[in-house]
Amino acid sequence: MHHPRDRGVTRRKMHEFSITQSMLSLALEKAGEAKANKITRINLIIGELSGVVAECVQFYFDYISKDTIASGASLSFETRPTKLRCQQCDKVFSPTNHEWLCPDCQQASIEIVSGRECYMESIEVE
Repeated sequence: MHHPRDRGVTRRKMHEFSITQSMLSLALEKAGEAKANKITRINLIIGELSGVVAECVQFYFDYISKDTIASGASLSFETRPTKLRCQQCDKVFSPTNHEWLCPDCQQASIEIVSGRECYMESIEVE
């Protein structure tokens, strides 16, 4: 019998694996369009709230990029901070100490402006 926590770990691993597969496919497609011989670097944007673990993406990338023109390419991770907007007073702020109340009006009615991102910004090729 599996512990419920084990299923979460499996889902997390599959999440990063599928993200890595999609990112590699897109990079190979764009490199093909550019008639590149080699992908040397892939630049990724990862939001703090995305739940993506860079080390997992790197591990999967090293494995699935073998035998492709992306083999040996470096991955660059840029982390985007969490930004929230108060729906009462429109203040945009970053939460501190896990406090998601508006620092100006103390309202909890907020929307996430950034921090969920997870995308490939660019690739570098030869």
